[in-house]
Amino acid sequence: MTTVSSTPAATPAATPAPVPAPNAGPPHTPPPAMRLRELAFGAAVAAAVRAAARLKVADALGEAPATPAELATAVHAEPKPLQRLLRALSCYGIFAETEDGSFVHTDMSRLLREDDPHSLRYISLWCTEPWTWQAWPRLDDAVSTGGSIFHDLFGKGFFDYLHEDAHESAHVFNRAMTTSSMQSALDVADLLDLTGVSVVADIGGGQGHVLASLLEKHPTVRGHLLDLPGVAAKADPRLRDGGPLADRTAIVPGDCREAVPVDADLYIIKNILEWDDESTRRTLRNVVAAARPGARVVVIENLVDDTPSMRFTTAMDLMLLLNVGGAKHTEESLRTRLADAGLLLGDVRPVNAYLHAFECTVPG
Repeated sequence: MTTVSSTPAATPAATPAPVPAPNAGPPHTPPPAMRLRELAFGAAVAAAVRAAARLKVADALGEAPATPAELATAVHAEPKPLQRLLRALSCYGIFAETEDGSFVHTDMSRLLREDDPHSLRYISLWCTEPWTWQAWPRLDDAVSTGGSIFHDLFGKGFFDYLHEDAHESAHVFNRAMTTSSMQSALDVADLLDLTGVSVVADIGGGQGHVLASLLEKHPTVRGHLLDLPGVAAKADPRLRDGGPLADRTAIVPGDCREAVPVDADLYIIKNILEWDDESTRRTLRNVVAAARPGARVVVIENLVDDTPSMRFTTAMDLMLLLNVGGAKHTEESLRTRLADAGLLLGDVRPVNAYLHAFECTVPG
């Protein structure tokens, strides 16, 4: 896609024209009645983010201000509706409108670019996939019954539906999870001290981005990646045959809820203890059964009582209730699960703005 620039090419001696100041919108906090109205229209905001992501408006907007007409040409849209979309988004800090009616990037709009290293484009698409618009109106039913309404809506479980009936949504899910995992993997690698560790096991580790980041940072460490066969087959190319980390990696197809057939000094369990309670208990007990006394187990999760990220994590918590009947943890609920599995809990440390690491040890 061609990036729009409304500024003519400058000669080396030319001075760039000043950019008109963005319209930041009203500075005051709306009164409660207006705020509630805004929240009730929250679907419009989510739909606007999705529309901008699908149209790739952020990718089309360059460093110079661009008019709605210029952007519309780039993304194959109509200028006036696109202006309305951008104006709505700018109310929330996604793009900004200048005094002359052009639009410029903001910190948030840049995150919708696919080439941004911290891109949230696929996460934004995933959270607004077509099935979500059918599921959210049934939240009261899920709250009343305490379980997923997905089978009632679609006649099958969530992941079966994705892979059998919603191939585009499955692709978006995979891209979103891959992007998110790759971004947080470096944070995990920076956090964990691997002194004395020879073998790391990434349990339910998806494509193994965390494991790959750890192996790259610690060239003497070996690793195991355990996940379902279909997932393990698509492991990070760095870990597979021919990859630079393949000779230090064992890819193990399997279900950690059934068994953990790997021996390691350090077990990592990241963002998988959000299924039903029984699956969580089985996974933790399987890790404890497989591990040697003194082995480390690091559990990494989002927490719904983590104040800076609560709006995000509580929303994910409700989505889990709808689609799989799962739940995000509070710090106390996760401490309880870990203790029930027989693990000795040490420090709880932030990984980044929305993840926490629970450092545990298998007792002697």
